[in-house]
Amino acid sequence: MDVAILTVGDELLAGDTENTNATWLARQLTERGATVTRILTVPDVESVIADAVRRWSDDYDAVVVTGGLGGTHDDLTMDGVAEAFGVSLVVDEEAREDILETVAAFREANPELAENYDLRIDADAQASIPDGARPLLNPAGLSPGCVMENVYVLPGIPDEMRAMFDRVADEFGGDVTSETLRTPAPEGAVTSQLAQVRDQYDVAVGSYPSRGEEYNRIKVTSQDPGAVDAAVTWLREHVEIVEE
Repeated sequence: MDVAILTVGDELLAGDTENTNATWLARQLTERGATVTRILTVPDVESVIADAVRRWSDDYDAVVVTGGLGGTHDDLTMDGVAEAFGVSLVVDEEAREDILETVAAFREANPELAENYDLRIDADAQASIPDGARPLLNPAGLSPGCVMENVYVLPGIPDEMRAMFDRVADEFGGDVTSETLRTPAPEGAVTSQLAQVRDQYDVAVGSYPSRGEEYNRIKVTSQDPGAVDAAVTWLREHVEIVEE
């Protein structure tokens, strides 16, 4: 299963917010056997979001979009997804009811905030998703996500994004397996061995120098678990490997 990740937000491009969502999603998808082939960050511009979603929904098995949901002027992800599929936004009644219940619970739990501040929530705007999409209710926040064909739209707030992804995680998968080894050998000392094992066993081999860690990493990946096992066995015989 080939998956692309699209993160949306001016704050990501400006460096004001660290893009932890992309890393977390990539790890979760990879652990489920999917192959993440693209990660892109785009600004809060409806046409740019729409263009990326339109192209990627045709090119990949699934697209995961995160960020740009809510009720402020720059929350344009739902608009962009709707534009990509040539449909309008419609109010989803299930999502609207969930939003109203969430707001009511917040007001009850925070009476002083509700009294001191004019909390204006446009439930219809918050609950609007592309026509024909499946709503994804937000168990950790307010704004719902949705699934439009093969495009999964999730919030940008990390806790909300993770909680919502858990609800659709079983819809992602694949046959890719991998194993990571650790070695004290410098990367330049194992170049020929990595090339040889890649050619001999038809596996992908990644070499990752340590970043403050004691050992470098060698990652072996393939859709054939037997090839991974054989390549790892060969590497253990030809490269100094640290057992953990």
